[in-house]
Amino acid sequence: MSGTNSMDDADSAKDYEMKDRKAALSAALHRTPLPEQRRNDEGDVICLDCEQLIEEARLAVRPEAVRCIECKQQWEKAHNG
Repeated sequence: MSGTNSMDDADSAKDYEMKDRKAALSAALHRTPLPEQRRNDEGDVICLDCEQLIEEARLAVRPEAVRCIECKQQWEKAHNG
């Protein structure tokens, strides 16, 4: 009887894994791609909105960042309700 229980647990785990994979794939397909980073003449990354340098600390955490933290927060408020 414990063999049946193990199979049920394995089937249940596989079902959860498949649901997680489907959700991740769906999210990836509906994700809006980031715009390209803008750089100044010196090669520093500048914000898409205010055109100021994006701080090194932000780029260390989010190397793909296209907005400074202040503009990112304003953008999120405007686009996420």
